[in-house]
Amino acid sequence: MNTNVEGSNKMERSPFIIAEIGQAHDGSLGLLHSFIDALSNTGIDAIKFQMHIPEAESSEFEPFRVNFSYEDKTRFDYWKRMSFSLEQWKEIKKHCDEVNLEFLCSPFSNLAVDWLEEIGVKQYKIGSGEVNNFLILEKIAQTGKPILLSSGMSSFDELRATTQFLKDRNVEYSLLQCTTSYPTKPEFYGLNVIQELKNEFKVKVGFSDHSAKIETCIAATALGAEILEFHVVFDRKQFGPDSQSSLTIDETKQLVDAVRNIKLALDNPIDKSDNSNFSDLKKIFEKSLAVNKALPKGHTITFDDLEAKKPKGYGIDASKFREVIGKKLTFDKNQWDFLNDEDVQ
Repeated sequence: MNTNVEGSNKMERSPFIIAEIGQAHDGSLGLLHSFIDALSNTGIDAIKFQMHIPEAESSEFEPFRVNFSYEDKTRFDYWKRMSFSLEQWKEIKKHCDEVNLEFLCSPFSNLAVDWLEEIGVKQYKIGSGEVNNFLILEKIAQTGKPILLSSGMSSFDELRATTQFLKDRNVEYSLLQCTTSYPTKPEFYGLNVIQELKNEFKVKVGFSDHSAKIETCIAATALGAEILEFHVVFDRKQFGPDSQSSLTIDETKQLVDAVRNIKLALDNPIDKSDNSNFSDLKKIFEKSLAVNKALPKGHTITFDDLEAKKPKGYGIDASKFREVIGKKLTFDKNQWDFLNDEDVQ
């Protein structure tokens, strides 16, 4: 299944690479726009945000996932400090357009979907906590736009129920293997799930990463991930709940370069049965038989008389040494002379 929609050609690139700013802006518009500029030079395809409209999505009873904040008494207060107005979001989208990066955003309320429709998004990213929120999925289904569905907290049974809900509404979707653990340790990456999702759901499958290591997405690419997503910060020491689970800007550039190279390699399989491209190199690196000491005419050649010397083609191929053992020399040979067919009988 193709999650590409009209007007978007980057989604056809594989893997489609998404850098998530998430909450790394800490409520600062200036910091957020700095992220956009910095990421525009890394080669990614899209920047992802999270649209939190506190009154629509949360309440004062919501607990903190990570008790990190020094200025927010409640999680609800945190969302209020992290939120932007509709007009501010429009400016964020405009900035992404200006640097040729797709604006991606996860809505956490039906009102956020309304805002994103007004802003103009090509597709929706659904976080792990919303997979079972059929209300917001129904709202998005009514837009007719594709969904990138993260599977971090979902069992296969839950994914089957959600994907069936989407299929019943003719919604195009992709699945991202994800582990909701910050930062994710190697034993919990679940790289095996990439192929399992491909086998069962027959859609594009990607990998959403929280490991803060570039090798994770590189491995996911080698295992067939067609979409990559990861959090980004300027420095993992900076304030915020996701900082220690994120890549830096420099690491993002390294990751993009590595992933593009790995995909290029996967798209160009080598036929190991055909080594004709190495004919010239084989002449240089492969060797010919020679004698390692001065030997008289009539000498019976033994294994201990032989050496292999570069290049190939100046004597009998070294691979044929057994064919000359036990034969007699027809000429005197100096030490290190090549051994040719006419030299033995």
